Formats: sequence, C-alpha cells, structure tokens
Amino acid sequence: MTGNGLGLIESSCNLARWLQPSMVIIEDVDLIAEERTHTTSGGHALMFELLNQMDGLNDDADVLFLLTTNRPEVLEPALASRPGRIDQAYEVPLPDAECRKRLFDLYADGMSVELEHLDTYIRRTAGASGAFISELMRKAALFAAPDGDPIVVKDQHLDEAMHELVIVGGTLTKSLLGFKEIGFSLGDNPH
Repeated sequence: MTGNGLGLIESSCNLARWLQPSMVIIEDVDLIAEERTHTTSGGHALMFELLNQMDGLNDDADVLFLLTTNRPEVLEPALASRPGRIDQAYEVPLPDAECRKRLFDLYADGMSVELEHLDTYIRRTAGASGAFISELMRKAALFAAPDGDPIVVKDQHLDEAMHELVIVGGTLTKSLLGFKEIGFSLGDNPH
C-alpha cells in the first residue's frame, strides 16, 4: 500500500488474513507513523489502525508486514521500538560500483545504447541512488532523441543528462533523486 491505498489498511489486512500466507507491504510508513510529537492529532488515525492490525493477528496467523521508510528517525516509538511489532530492520545502502553497472544495464533495457566510457559514468555516479541512475538514463534518451531515428544513447547524451541533473538541477534535484555527493564536477572530463 502507498498513497491513497494507505486508507485501506483494515481491508487490506483482512484480505491478507484470508489469503495467508501473505505479506502486507506499506511503502513510506513514515507518512502514517511519524512520531506523535511531530504530527497533528488528525494524522494519528491511520497509525493507530496499523498498530491495531499488527497487534490483532493471532499467533498462528501467517501474515508478514514489510514497512519501508527513508526516515526511520521520525517513526513513532510505539511502532519502531516495541518488541514484536518490528522484528528486523534492514538498511538498503546506496549502490556500489557493481550494482551501479547493473542499474545502467537495467535502465538501458529496450534502448539502443553505444557507450564508449561506461566505467567513467559508473565512477561519476558514486553515491547516487538507483532513482538517480534511472533518471539519468531517461534524460540521456531525451537528449538523444533529436539526433535521429532510431534513438541511440551515446556518451555525449549522458554528459548532457549528468550536467542537467547535477549542475542545472542543483541541490533540490540531488535531494529528490537521492544521492550523496556524487563524483562529478564542472571540470570533470569523462574521456
């Protein structure tokens, strides 16, 4: 569940019980389970419903809750710190070089790509999230589009996309696409 679906916690959990073994995935749980001191009283209803549903499972119920967040520090202690509600937590780190290479391959799927210096782009995206690499490839394809049909993404298109995302897009774009300081500067020559 995410977005408007978060209002369907009770019915989703009822369906999960009926279909068990099952899994209920709540993406960005911090949107409904932010620490009570940070939210207004109107924002508590969904959180209390989630807590009730998680507590209301019988011991023999085979329903797993998977909660995601980018902001674990703001989660309500009644959810995050109470034994039995959250049994395990995993941090998903930013992708390493090998993972970034696989992400470039993944997001290039279905495109014509002719890169001479892929290793340079893998290095330049150190600290970047998967979302950043996805947007980088999408923008590179947009820059390649005027060059002809079929569209072929080349090094120069990735350079233009990187410049637009990092330099033109600035801090807000970097924050939205999730990366720490990546390995790119104005004087960086990829070739």
